[in-house]
Amino acid sequence: MGWVVLVVCAAVGAYGITAPTSLATIANDITTTFFRGLDWFFLASVTAILVLSLWLAFGPAGRIVLGKEGEEPEFSTMSWLAMLFCAGMGIGLLFWGVAEPLIHYSGAPGSDPGTPAAARRALVLTGFHWGLHAWAIYGIAALVLAYFGFRKGYPYLPGAPIRAAFSGKWVKVVADASDLIAILAVVFGVGGAITMGIFQMQTGIALVTGKGSGSLTLSTVILAVTFVAYMASALTPIDRGIMWLSNLNMVMAIGLLLVVIVFGPTAFLFETFITSVGDYASNLASLSLRLYPYGDGQEWLYGWTLTYFIWWIAWAPFVGVFIARISRGRTIREFVLGVLVAPTMFSLLWFAVFGGAGLYSEIHGDIGLAHLVHEDVTASLFALLDTLPFPTVLGGLSIVLIFIFLVTGVDSATIVLGMLTTRGSLDPPVKRKIAWGVVLAVLAGALMLSDDPYAVRGVSIIGAIPFTFILLLQSVALLRALRDEKKNAE
Repeated sequence: MGWVVLVVCAAVGAYGITAPTSLATIANDITTTFFRGLDWFFLASVTAILVLSLWLAFGPAGRIVLGKEGEEPEFSTMSWLAMLFCAGMGIGLLFWGVAEPLIHYSGAPGSDPGTPAAARRALVLTGFHWGLHAWAIYGIAALVLAYFGFRKGYPYLPGAPIRAAFSGKWVKVVADASDLIAILAVVFGVGGAITMGIFQMQTGIALVTGKGSGSLTLSTVILAVTFVAYMASALTPIDRGIMWLSNLNMVMAIGLLLVVIVFGPTAFLFETFITSVGDYASNLASLSLRLYPYGDGQEWLYGWTLTYFIWWIAWAPFVGVFIARISRGRTIREFVLGVLVAPTMFSLLWFAVFGGAGLYSEIHGDIGLAHLVHEDVTASLFALLDTLPFPTVLGGLSIVLIFIFLVTGVDSATIVLGMLTTRGSLDPPVKRKIAWGVVLAVLAGALMLSDDPYAVRGVSIIGAIPFTFILLLQSVALLRALRDEKKNAE
């Protein structure tokens, strides 16, 4: 199975190097075609996953331990939260923290662009994309594997719950396909994330050093240094490499957040956070079922909401396996609430601070930040930091933070890909992790040639479209297993 994926990734990488624009066009055409015909299915599926997550947390299954009865968690709660958060979306927050609210402020459906209502709407929509729905996808993907792995003794493979809960001739075919599709989804999703991180670091280095726009040579050097760093981290035990880097990430991210709060429009940012939390809560139900069938926002829905939700599904096999790996000993209730609530609240705070500061600068300043974001989305964070004291220092620290976030995420991915291609081994061989590290670097290099973050995002989600069906089948398998466990306990 691993060789099949290697051949597919090599073919995509080779095509991306020779015809990057064509690859991006094909990827966007594929996703748009699926969205036009199945937009209702994807939105309803993600919303159903969130509802299922809440039911598991507050229902009778919440008391079940992911492991043997009385088993203690392997990691402290803070380290656990830091690792799952960094693996889940750390690099994305830095990339889109300033940019996305400003983009929605200039043209999202539901409000007139450039108005106070548009500013509030922008933060609501951004929170919707990065909040409970995203983490519910990760949570269910992880919970299924943790339950069947730690409690039932099955391998940590996406197809294992299907093999365990169903019977029939179709089971083996679907389960094997699930394992293969999961690997493809991880490779394309993480390869795209590496490319996005390189784009932002390249822009940041150019702006901080004043050397002009980035070049292919600079991006190649960044990719090479990143490759060496994540390979070195991947070859260390998880309780030293990833855990140490994740804790460092959280400390630096919180430090940067505090700097923006203290030196930015402090009162405005706190007001924005409180308001955005309330707006998010009051709009959550309607947004969860909003499809714009009357043509008043469908293209925006396809380009943003559905793209994000499928993007999270693309990362679900990777993040799911990783979160399952670090969650032994926690109850289902503790697991679901930890995965849903803490990262969602931090995401809302992050966007209220960085997006709020960007909106404040756009409304009250004269630097034209929204126009800059549309010109070069990778420059938005550094343009905001340029309005604060010590912009060069802050820009340099941000580049380091982006780099560490990227190394942490790809480090986790090499371990997960090693697990997926060694029948779910919790400690995959070093050679296997090195091989996947090389594959990810080659694919990222091919995507890098497109020089278009939106095209990269389109390529990143191709593998996730079929995995949506697998995630729903895994959810049914979990419900059947929980039902059987309840019957056996009675």
